[in-house]
Amino acid sequence: MNLTEEAPTSEGILIQHARQGDEAAWESLVHDHQEPIFRFAYLFLYDADEAQDVAQEAFIRAYHHLEDFDTSRPLRPWLLSITANLARNRRRSLGRYWAALTRWFKSQPPPDPQIEALSSRHFEKQSLWEAIRRLGQTDQEIIYLRYFLDFSVSETAEILQVADGTVKSRLHRALNRLKAVIERDYPGLRGFRDE
Repeated sequence: MNLTEEAPTSEGILIQHARQGDEAAWESLVHDHQEPIFRFAYLFLYDADEAQDVAQEAFIRAYHHLEDFDTSRPLRPWLLSITANLARNRRRSLGRYWAALTRWFKSQPPPDPQIEALSSRHFEKQSLWEAIRRLGQTDQEIIYLRYFLDFSVSETAEILQVADGTVKSRLHRALNRLKAVIERDYPGLRGFRDE
């Protein structure tokens, strides 16, 4: 190996083995990335079964295109990019269903406060999640990737297939919109915007 070549990472080695038909290597890769892929799909779809289907389809597509993957790069951003595309397509196809479900949910009476005796921390987490879900899909994606999955700006850019500067500007706008939603609809979360 010359000095300019990099030694393959353990993930790269697993990918090479999976390309050669090693099922255990592929299963190990799936196991390593399954949870974040599912969570990312869930962010788009808000339905565990649909998210599981999308995650499974993402892994199937990734496996079929494994020969095209550059093993010098991390696998997770590539998998998340596939997941995002599949989930967006699924979300579009389920648009009418979601609209009907939302209308039904809004028509239901509010829950009894005594039945909803949740701990303060759980309530804050739930409220923050609800506030984020009121944002547009692009804002939700950028917040989820940066703060829930803790990806760097460059990793987020790679996943979303945009420039680093675009990630920074989208994140800035998304956080400003989130702040406005919190101020308007979730005053109990106001401490979050100062942290």
